[in-house]
Amino acid sequence: MPERAIVVDHLKISYEGLFNMAELHKLISEFFYNRNWDYSESLNEELITPEGKQIQIVYKPWKSVGNYYKLHTKIKLVAANVKDVEVEHDNQVLRLHQGLVRITMDGYIFFDRKGQFITSPFYWFFAVIFNKYIFKRHFEKFEIWIKHDLDELRYKIKNFLNTYKYY
Repeated sequence: MPERAIVVDHLKISYEGLFNMAELHKLISEFFYNRNWDYSESLNEELITPEGKQIQIVYKPWKSVGNYYKLHTKIKLVAANVKDVEVEHDNQVLRLHQGLVRITMDGYIFFDRKGQFITSPFYWFFAVIFNKYIFKRHFEKFEIWIKHDLDELRYKIKNFLNTYKYY
């Protein structure tokens, strides 16, 4: 079983107002595609209630960076009370959504991603020593990498959502 270190813990974005759900989904997917991350959606559900739609999507992107390390993120998008609205902008009618969006991002680094090296307590002890002292620079590099990617994604999402404030 590979061990993991939490690098980014519950980085949050909250927004209430107009947005386009399809474009938001596309933005997140293209972000990881352009950076050569693999990803899957472990949850994608929509519940229709009298108050509006309740949408929940969980993205789980990952990137293998060598035989020993694996970067992994979890992005949970929850949209509550989403209603379809039509807005007129520059003599065009735009179909948008209105509601509350909450996004939570987590980032992890997995050691021994295939579980090949840690097979006994003896090897586990040496793995801990190697991770703390010998491979420390590699870990710091990957830590900066995942923090940078999640900060950039957060910046892009916030800019995307804030463009709809002016309609």
